[in-house]
Amino acid sequence: MATNITFHPGAVTEDERNQLLNQKGATIWLTGLSASGKSTIATALEQHLLHKKLHAYRLDGDNIRFGLNKDLGFDQASRVENIRRIGEVSLLFSLSSTIAITAFISPYISDRELARSLHEKHSPAIPFIEVYVDAPLDVVESRDPKGLYKKARAGEIKDFTGISAPYEAPVKPEIHIRTDQVDVAGAVEIIVKYLEEQSLIPA
Repeated sequence: MATNITFHPGAVTEDERNQLLNQKGATIWLTGLSASGKSTIATALEQHLLHKKLHAYRLDGDNIRFGLNKDLGFDQASRVENIRRIGEVSLLFSLSSTIAITAFISPYISDRELARSLHEKHSPAIPFIEVYVDAPLDVVESRDPKGLYKKARAGEIKDFTGISAPYEAPVKPEIHIRTDQVDVAGAVEIIVKYLEEQSLIPA
């Protein structure tokens, strides 16, 4: 851990920033199995919010591994660090009055709770909305757009979530979406309605 460092506050308060940009920041954390629809929903949600003239930015699991997290693998320790970093980055986006949309498998409850705690312990607390993008294993295996489940079943991929590594489903997510029952547009509508009800975006 770094020592001899001091946090340097800016000249603009969070309330002032929110008022100037006419928006509050928040993190929308999409979690679920591979091929459950996280990235597709996140992409559509980002587009929808931007078309409403709202500041939003999507952080996608695969995309982040091309840069910030390219030094991490898929073992448990790497997965933990992957989510820790994204928790911190999403908090920074939220503090800039942006709606951060994250799409990560994030399989462990403890890691998602760590990301939540980073937001909740901030003063004032930053909204953290956990969205469980839920689809049965047989459904996501039948989708398998990248052929990853087939490779995992064949033993070609180790530590694959849902097959050879665990996925711990959220216990009390703010939003629970069954993507075998709701299409992308419906999923976006559910999330937007929640944001409006929480007064995070204008109705």
